[in-house]
Amino acid sequence: MSIKTVLVTGPTGYIGGRLIPRRRALGLRVRVRARRPEALEGRPWSAGVEIVKGDIFRGIGLAEALAGVDAAYYLIHSMSDTKDFAITEEISANNFAAAAVRAGVKKIIYLGGLGGDSAGLSHHLRSRRRMGEIFRARGLNVTELRAAIIVGSGSVSFEMIRYLVERLPLIPCFLFLRNTRSQPVAIRDVLFYLTAALDNPLADGKTIDIGGSGVYSYRELMRIYSETRGLKRWFFNFPLWSPVLASKFVGLLTPVPSVLAKPLLESLRNDVVCSDTRALEIFPGIKPLDYRTAVQYALIRVSENAVETSWTTAYGPHYARPHSFIDTEGLILQDHCITVPAPADSVFGVFSGIGGERGWFYAQWLWSLKALQDRLIGGVGMRLGRRHPDIIHQGEALDFWRVERVVENRMLLLRAEMKLPGKGWLRFETKPLDVGSALLRVTAYFEPRGLPGYLYWHLLYPVHTVIFRGLTAEISRRAVKRGETAGKNAVFVP
Repeated sequence: MSIKTVLVTGPTGYIGGRLIPRRRALGLRVRVRARRPEALEGRPWSAGVEIVKGDIFRGIGLAEALAGVDAAYYLIHSMSDTKDFAITEEISANNFAAAAVRAGVKKIIYLGGLGGDSAGLSHHLRSRRRMGEIFRARGLNVTELRAAIIVGSGSVSFEMIRYLVERLPLIPCFLFLRNTRSQPVAIRDVLFYLTAALDNPLADGKTIDIGGSGVYSYRELMRIYSETRGLKRWFFNFPLWSPVLASKFVGLLTPVPSVLAKPLLESLRNDVVCSDTRALEIFPGIKPLDYRTAVQYALIRVSENAVETSWTTAYGPHYARPHSFIDTEGLILQDHCITVPAPADSVFGVFSGIGGERGWFYAQWLWSLKALQDRLIGGVGMRLGRRHPDIIHQGEALDFWRVERVVENRMLLLRAEMKLPGKGWLRFETKPLDVGSALLRVTAYFEPRGLPGYLYWHLLYPVHTVIFRGLTAEISRRAVKRGETAGKNAVFVP
């Protein structure tokens, strides 16, 4: 089977964002389907990829996305905690399968989840199993790869374990943590399998369990992580178990919101272990890593600020739908503008690195207080952080904001994902003036929702004034220092 053009769904997801550049590196023509193509601008691979706008659930753009495609990766899975998520997933899978049949796609590669008897699976694992059944029922040539926990920097399962072990000296172990078995697999092995399955005829039409080289309880996973990090942690048995309460606990201690943690925790009752060694027979060139080694690789990536993709990119709170302020009426704005005695690229380098470990430069306690208030009412707070301290891409999370747009050396636009009585944006903008100086403008936009929105904005107006004045002054100070450092390090070429 000759594969020349592939479609990758879920390009903003954890797996899709890593698979695309690897497919491109092998010389394949890659096309992606995205609801918001603008969210992919600025990705390192976006210039060489064809992007088609569409919505699989609504069946929009599928014909265009699949036209002339030889094979397609289906990497879409919802982790929402809504009652109808399974119906939504079935509609999306049926739409995609029908369009793939009409387009004559030769092969579908679907990444699903491990688990035993489907009758006893959690809702989310059962839904993953159902997706493969839908594709096969349409007569498509489907390779279904089933995985358990995927271990890698930025993966939601790994981050949940990482933060729990890092922050808890005493770790409560529920019954499922002690008795349920899991066979975690390294992200690099998952990518190897996804890549190898495309051209391997032995994988055609098969369901293949993929996993690492060991099987562990979840308690053992946390113990191995603590040993790898050199942390002393003590575990004690805890008799009670409630996915709802446990998800609230996880939501308070980790960046993973409870709404996302709950379906993951519900699946703890299911053993997720490979049922056979078919993967090793079909892909003899892949030697899966053990869990300890996978953790070591992930921690190296984190320490080097080399996290390629993160679960936060694809996650968006249900109350923070994407909106553009450009076409919206009824906006209130607050504008702060100063001249900075530094080049525009230095100013951009400062404000594009805001947030995360660096914080918000001025009155950090007020930003932290706002984050705490947001978490207490069910918002994201500042748990999402940022993927890289210096590099930011459109569509990525930045504390309790989402990066709406990036224009290199000019502008950064953030959309609020905190719970507000309205919709909010924060824009940082710079442009060169005379030699060695630039204009810095920080603008807050707010679209109030009813009277509460107007009261909220006007009550906070004095606080915003103080914060933004201090923020622009601190950006200016850091930009000047950055420019001076760059000048000292410059090499004179006669």
